[in-house]
Amino acid sequence: MYNFIAVLIMSLVTYIPRALPIAFFKKKIKSQFINSFLFYVPYAVLACLTFPGIFFFTSNIYIAIIGTATAIALALLKQKLVVVTIISVLVVFGLEFVFN
Repeated sequence: MYNFIAVLIMSLVTYIPRALPIAFFKKKIKSQFINSFLFYVPYAVLACLTFPGIFFFTSNIYIAIIGTATAIALALLKQKLVVVTIISVLVVFGLEFVFN
C-alpha cells in the first residue's frame, strides 16, 4: 500500500507542472521575450545539470577539460548529439584508462 501511495504522489507531482500551463495559458503567447525565454529554458537546465558532472566525476581536471573540448569541437562541426556523446565519453574513458 505504501508503494502505491508513493507512486500516486510522484505521478501527481510530475503531472501538475505539465497540466498547469495548459490550464492557465489557453491563448497563444504573443510576447517574443517570453517565447524566446521558454525556448532556451531546456538548454539552460540541461547545461546546469550536466556541467558540474563533467568536472567532478573524473579523476583529473585536465581530462575533464579535454573531454569538454572534444564535445564542443564535435558540436561545432555539426555532429549529431549521439556522436558527440559517444566520442566524448570514449575520449574521457580512454584518458582515464591511460593515466590512472
